[in-house]
Amino acid sequence: MRLISSAPVQSQPNVTPMIDVMLVLLIIFMVVTPALLNGVSLQPPQAVNLTAHPDDEGDQTLGITANGEYYLNKRPIAVSDLLPTLRAIYSKRDTNRVLYIRADKLVDYSKVIDAMDVAAKSGVVMVGMISEKKPEPRGIPHAP
Repeated sequence: MRLISSAPVQSQPNVTPMIDVMLVLLIIFMVVTPALLNGVSLQPPQAVNLTAHPDDEGDQTLGITANGEYYLNKRPIAVSDLLPTLRAIYSKRDTNRVLYIRADKLVDYSKVIDAMDVAAKSGVVMVGMISEKKPEPRGIPHAP
């Protein structure tokens, strides 16, 4: 005996559970992503200078002590004299308009930002930061 059905078999996927899972994942990502972006604890990297002495003859180096005192080419300079002095130096140059900044690691970061702002106003095209050489772990050779 043969069973004949008048209605064809219809296959419809049940997407409700899939939508539920996707909405839960969307909510999780919406909650977790801002926390990841704002709550990251960072340590600035230790750098290696490209040359042994980045502040060679003719280069201008601005030093900033932990107390916030400025030194231009190892000579003390007042904050009020910094802009006119840098303008006088860089107005005569067509090339090599680079100022190197060597700041103490304990200095208030706003002092470094202020120095970079003064440098930009005085005609400096690029500011380079000078760091101390990172100590190499014993037994591991430095890869060039």
